[in-house]
Amino acid sequence: MTDPLAADPPRDPEFPAVTPALTFSSGGATLLGVLHVPAGRGPHPVVVLLHGFPGNERNFDLAQALRRAGYASLVFHYRGSWGVGGSWSWGHVLEDAAAVVAGLRDPGVAAAHRLDPQRVMLTGHSLGGFAALMTAAADPSIAAVASVAGFDFGAVSALCRTDPDRRAACVEAFGDGLEPLRGASGEALVAEMEAAGESWRLARLAPLLADRPVLLIGTGCDTVTPRDVHHEPLVAAYRAQPVKHLHHHVFPTDHALSDHRVALTRTILDFLARYL
Repeated sequence: MTDPLAADPPRDPEFPAVTPALTFSSGGATLLGVLHVPAGRGPHPVVVLLHGFPGNERNFDLAQALRRAGYASLVFHYRGSWGVGGSWSWGHVLEDAAAVVAGLRDPGVAAAHRLDPQRVMLTGHSLGGFAALMTAAADPSIAAVASVAGFDFGAVSALCRTDPDRRAACVEAFGDGLEPLRGASGEALVAEMEAAGESWRLARLAPLLADRPVLLIGTGCDTVTPRDVHHEPLVAAYRAQPVKHLHHHVFPTDHALSDHRVALTRTILDFLARYL
């Protein structure tokens, strides 16, 4: 194998690498995605990459490196974002993630794109990390899951209920990211988070993920998902369960892992090589 971060794999003229656009139906909207299919007959394991809020960082660097390593990878936009129909909400993100997993497992889709529907992994960043863990917990057939600087909505909801200043800051922060989104407001998004409450606390998912590989990556220089709120309590809960195949790291970087993209990619590739 060539190093997927340093070199392209050999071309396969019979089963070449391709990059088709795919669509998925969710909640009456058509989601737009891009599938990165590696060379070779397959069937290839699939990694679904779930982006954060509002989706400025879509992690295409990960998608391309995963393909070079032999994994199919999918990047898509949620309902109500970046020109996709429907309205944006946290709950719709969860519904859309589940719908995309189901769509990739459709026998016709899997066969057409050389995918292995039995080997599907979710990897998410920030909001996407939350969605990845929630979706995997609800679907025992998902093979593995990774959360990168995951946002723990349940933990933040509890803080907002007891601290009006923090709640106001969340309303302002969510409201500042709405330009690419439709049908949402900062106040509505905080209210939705508060209504979900403890049901969206990621630590409570430990029993549902106990027998599957889980990768948690925290960020040590991060004001969006500070490690003491979003990473360390989650690691403690998953270790106590225990989640048998738990891997966790903290990188000294910002929320977007701006100067740790190679380290992030190698960590995810090592995790995949072990379990998928």
